[in-house]
Amino acid sequence: MRSQQERSVGAMLKDITLGQYFPGNTPVHRLDPRTKIVLVVLYIVALFTAKGLIAYGAVFTALLCVIIISKIKVKALFKGLKPLIVIIILTAVLNIFYTPGETVLLKFWIITVTREGLETAFFMVARIILLVLGSLMLTYTTSPIMLTDGLESLLKPLKRIHVPVHELSMMMSIALRFIPTLIEETEKIMSAQKSRGAQFDTGGIVAKAKAMLPILVPLFISSFRRADELATAMEARCYHGGEGRTKLKILKMKGRDWFALSLGFLLVASSITLNVLGI
Repeated sequence: MRSQQERSVGAMLKDITLGQYFPGNTPVHRLDPRTKIVLVVLYIVALFTAKGLIAYGAVFTALLCVIIISKIKVKALFKGLKPLIVIIILTAVLNIFYTPGETVLLKFWIITVTREGLETAFFMVARIILLVLGSLMLTYTTSPIMLTDGLESLLKPLKRIHVPVHELSMMMSIALRFIPTLIEETEKIMSAQKSRGAQFDTGGIVAKAKAMLPILVPLFISSFRRADELATAMEARCYHGGEGRTKLKILKMKGRDWFALSLGFLLVASSITLNVLGI
């Protein structure tokens, strides 16, 4: 029983795929990182303006086409959703039981299920799943370096008001890059603590919280050590921020980027139109 619980904790950590990059040479991978960032923003706008089944179907179709073209395995996408299963189930339950409506389908004691509640729960769950999958596609198909360059280029106008754009972009990309590293480090610490007889899945909430201390303390120390080593390595290479720096790959918009952006704006326009029409 204990070994099964330990395996479940390790599997949950391995299911966190945020920040991972899957190299490829597909049309999606070859898109300019600025294009992909803007497309994700347009995708989120279209998703949150969608109200009806047809609008959600259009957003899902767009996401499905991107997944097929990018050749990202469906298994990797589902692994990214696994850590959010509890949130998804909780969202569905709360919307089913606490959304008022006129068409009552089930009433038992204080529990009332309406058709409006089921519809709201369905659309909320679909919105969360589509939002997470769309966001994962950005990191799956864009390397951290290209993501940094794209963010810096898009935020470049903020330099006029003395916003440290390069530093902010660098911090965001480093944070994404080190998520898989921290997960791997957590697994190593857990294995080391288990070999010393530590138990992480027994007892109540307070006992479980106390059991996490032998993991969190070494993890924080390791994180600070890695940050210090990274800072030392960057200083040894004469890193001084974005001023006067050159780039190995110059970002340049191509025809495929403009075509993809036009499809993104078309998706947003379609979602808004369907919302106005009430479809």
